[in-house]
Amino acid sequence: MLLQLLPPSGYSGSDITNDLLMILICYAYVIMTILIPVALKKKDKISKFTARKMVHLFAGLVVLFVPFFVWAIYAIFIAFSLTLFVYLSSKESNIKQFRDLYEAIGEEAEEKKGRLSGPLNYCISITLLIGIFAIFSPTQLYYPIAGILIMIIADTLASIIGKKYGKHEINLKWTGTKRTVEGSTVFFISAFILCFITFYFFGYLNPSSSQDQLLFTNVIVFSIITAAIATVIELVSYTTTDDLSVPILTTLIIWLLGLTFI
Repeated sequence: MLLQLLPPSGYSGSDITNDLLMILICYAYVIMTILIPVALKKKDKISKFTARKMVHLFAGLVVLFVPFFVWAIYAIFIAFSLTLFVYLSSKESNIKQFRDLYEAIGEEAEEKKGRLSGPLNYCISITLLIGIFAIFSPTQLYYPIAGILIMIIADTLASIIGKKYGKHEINLKWTGTKRTVEGSTVFFISAFILCFITFYFFGYLNPSSSQDQLLFTNVIVFSIITAAIATVIELVSYTTTDDLSVPILTTLIIWLLGLTFI
């Protein structure tokens, strides 16, 4: 583990060029993943639900670019600017782009506040996790990536499958919603697959050569443990805060456990 508030040793002109290019790629990608669903919703090509899920799924995948920064701290500004954009998006905003995003993906439950509370929690999670790891552990970015992918993909799949096929309810009243055995099973399986891909690609194969190397046995064990932790946290979390609790708690727990193995 190392504290990286300053550029890494030997940070050269080519490294700066690489990072500036990565910043442009990340911003172009995020803007595209927001503008396309908003435009399709305005033309009534897709529903508000679909537009929200598209933004939820694709915008967060920008975290996959983070290990390819030479100085990962740049990624904090990208995540923070996305959080700020979502925070300013409201039904009463004077800026058309902010108002358009709210109208395209806002839910009924967010009407009282007039803000995108769900997507905001989602963005805060990404910003906090990328910020913590870019500063304190830039060579272990596969941990926050795994936690964020679980929030983006596993949680969405569990919700869809649980609502459509869930027959065996898990009644935990304090969560504010119904969970099912089927949904939680899908959550665990998809979380394991996402963790395995993340740890294998960024930790075992290590294409960016910037991450701590993982043994294949670590990849398997970490994937199982992370998926299990995330499933339990999701199961007991309150419905409006699981975009915060699932990725943040899951990532921090597996990170602390991993310190004893690496």
